[in-house]
Amino acid sequence: MQVNTVILGAGAAGMMCAAHTGGSTLVVDHAKAPGEKIRISGGGRCNFTNLYADPSNYLSGNPHFCKSAMARYTQWDFISLVDRHGIAWHEKTLGQLFCDGSAKQIVSMLTSEMAKAGAELWLQTSVGPVEQRDDGFALTLTKDGKDHHVTCRNLVLATGGKSIPKMGATGLAYDIARQFALPVTATRPGLVPFTFPEGRFSALAGVSLPACLSNARASFDEALLFTHRGLSGPAVLQLSSYWQEGEEITVNLAPETDIFAALRSQRQIAGKRAIATELARHLPARLVDYLKEALTPTYDLTARLADQSDAALQALCDQLNQWPLTPGGTEGYRTAEVTLGGIDTDALSSKTMQAKSRPGLYAIGEAVDVTGWLGGYNFQWAWASGHAAGTAIAATR
Repeated sequence: MQVNTVILGAGAAGMMCAAHTGGSTLVVDHAKAPGEKIRISGGGRCNFTNLYADPSNYLSGNPHFCKSAMARYTQWDFISLVDRHGIAWHEKTLGQLFCDGSAKQIVSMLTSEMAKAGAELWLQTSVGPVEQRDDGFALTLTKDGKDHHVTCRNLVLATGGKSIPKMGATGLAYDIARQFALPVTATRPGLVPFTFPEGRFSALAGVSLPACLSNARASFDEALLFTHRGLSGPAVLQLSSYWQEGEEITVNLAPETDIFAALRSQRQIAGKRAIATELARHLPARLVDYLKEALTPTYDLTARLADQSDAALQALCDQLNQWPLTPGGTEGYRTAEVTLGGIDTDALSSKTMQAKSRPGLYAIGEAVDVTGWLGGYNFQWAWASGHAAGTAIAATR
């Protein structure tokens, strides 16, 4: 079997690429259905892009690499595609766009665009040996128990990273990249919850509140969720991409409230009130109960407000606004939404996503060392990088 292009991976980037290659394209995936990560994303409604998607929202060894593809296929281009397919959507917080209905609508849209472009989809298909030839590549694909020998002019690596292995995620793209002498940067889980030893926050599991989490490189002001294993929620997931093993983080438990002013004011009005009672007006009660124990003996939250000096109240508030914590680790690839690192961008053209040293070999999406923030940014990179590779392939036909 001979085709112009073989795309390994029927995820967001792979399907977007197939929709733009100009036909004679075979898309291969080992899953039972295409776009499985799309299907489960956003609670089943798919956070398909972000109104504020910008290169500054991405981590990479080369922060400039994503600029070209993202400038040529923006969030507005994808929104236009969604609108053309009659998919209703809405904005949640911070520019995040979701389907009103189901994430399956995005998958259907992409498979429809692929079919319209003349791309063929093989599911439940495994990839065997891959070889380079003078005129392209040769692959052995196994489908329905039968081996198929396929040759192609272009080969696109779109199998994603290592995150969520229960959905079949593997390091296949990295293995093939290394086979063809493309460097792969160190990978680690990103957008992932923090864990703490000995069930440190298990008593608070389920408690959430607005918070600001920071380290030396980044700061995120979003929701914080306590879990049996540690900390989760958007603020935690965001910071995890900037966190290094063993590093301390700082948690501001009341970024939207001047706790010192509130305590000082109530000291004048209701001085007999316990500090904890006043704190419970601004923080979840279960968290205040936890802090009674966690901050003892330095701070006695059962003490009366009237007995506290300004200096004592300020010291307590400094602790609440700059709570130092050192995670024991993260939940790893099991729950990570993305993989940080990947195929080194120095080896790729930022315009076409083609390997500089291997004509006809392309890498897109999460397989590449470009990782976005939480909130639709990684999907936008998938659309932009898939579009860049697809249109570049179509231009060479």
